[in-house]
Amino acid sequence: MEYGFLSVIPPIVAIILALKTKQVYIALLFGIWFSWLIIEGFNPLAGTLAMIEGMVNVFQSEGNTRTIMFSALVGALLIFIQYSRGVEGFINIINRRLEKLEGKKTGYSRVMVQVLATFTGLLLFVETSISSLTVGTLYRPIFDKLGIPREKLAYIADSSSAPSSILIPFNAWGAFIMGLLLTQGIDKPFAMMIASIKYNFYPVLAIAIVFIVIFTKKDFGPMKKAEKRTKDTGELMDKGSTPMVSDEITSFPPKEGIPARAYNMIVPLLTMVLMMPINLVYTGWKEVKEYTSTLDHIQQAIGAGSGSSSVLYAVITALLVAIIMYIIQGFLKPKEAVNLTLKGISELMPLALLMLLAFAIGDACKELETGIYVANVTKDWLSPELLPAVVFIISSFIAFSTGTSWGTFAIMLAISMPMANIHGADVTIVVAATLGGGIFGDHCSPISDTSIISSMASASDHIDHVKTQLPYALIGGVITVIMYLIIGFMG
Repeated sequence: MEYGFLSVIPPIVAIILALKTKQVYIALLFGIWFSWLIIEGFNPLAGTLAMIEGMVNVFQSEGNTRTIMFSALVGALLIFIQYSRGVEGFINIINRRLEKLEGKKTGYSRVMVQVLATFTGLLLFVETSISSLTVGTLYRPIFDKLGIPREKLAYIADSSSAPSSILIPFNAWGAFIMGLLLTQGIDKPFAMMIASIKYNFYPVLAIAIVFIVIFTKKDFGPMKKAEKRTKDTGELMDKGSTPMVSDEITSFPPKEGIPARAYNMIVPLLTMVLMMPINLVYTGWKEVKEYTSTLDHIQQAIGAGSGSSSVLYAVITALLVAIIMYIIQGFLKPKEAVNLTLKGISELMPLALLMLLAFAIGDACKELETGIYVANVTKDWLSPELLPAVVFIISSFIAFSTGTSWGTFAIMLAISMPMANIHGADVTIVVAATLGGGIFGDHCSPISDTSIISSMASASDHIDHVKTQLPYALIGGVITVIMYLIIGFMG
């Protein structure tokens, strides 16, 4: 059944409600309910029951289930590294370095810690969730001490995760995109993906804007107000704001009577990061049937591996490494390990619920064919000159409405590539515009899982994060559209 314009109303209403009321759970629930109400012919009872079943069906997707489990287990990992005094040890090392820098130039440490956080996010291109989680976990105490608002940390964590993952696609993102390109008849998907990077302007601009803001110290919009608030009052968040993680997990009391050792935090987190590509190889190894060498087998296995399985296995491995380390050091017993794990999972249940709702509204939008409707409405009046810019805008709108860049890639590449061939446009540029639009829309959306995890890792109010990040993202998006128009009309 075709729902036409009705298909775009539920996600838009959910986004507006989230931004206006700051009650993201209620907004998402209403969006899901309204979606199923439309699907069930505006029958309230049938729509409500279908909404419940829709949320249950989220767990039919193995990838969704793994991601929700990952979100919950992250809480356990955060509790463990707090308990071990590993975070305290890392902060002590950074503080000693910053004190030396501060002696050379006033305010220098404030700039350098933001630069370090950004580079950390960029280097962890292997997976966006791990990137955002690590940046938020490592730098939140230091940002707090230096009087940098939580919104700024969430912005840095968010803006350095997905952009680096799409620009350095040797990860699950690259594997997913190559698979989509193969379905569109591209014989050499890796070459096409690499060639499109130089035209993928938005991720580059998003990263550049972060560095410009840091070095110039010139914020604007809601972020400027947040910086002024923290400077004048010392408040890291607005009054009435609710952090995505409770104070119990962000300042969990460490074990008394043990030294603060940075490696108690660094080793588990490094394990999680390094296990990601290893797990990609493991999960994709048997999927590869033809290869020319062991190296070729490994490369293809990374491309065929499961991203959701890899992050789940990575966080479980990191937890086990942490438990074994702490037991060997003599300050953790098996019973304590179980209690801490359950405590951490319980503290992250709100995040897991939010992920469930985000997936549920994405599934509802798929049922309504929101993305396909938006794409089809515009395809008949496009010219080759306008195509890259319009594809970028459509991809942005779909990602903003659905909260998923991957879902946008799947919808739009199947539409934009044939359109490029029909209109005689450069397919490489159109692919770049599709991918960049997915990142931009996801970056702006309050129902994006990447933004949600960035808010959680930074212990920031989620809607505050979205509002403060939005002006910077819009600048990058507008410049990107202008650049695609220039390429389209001037070749």
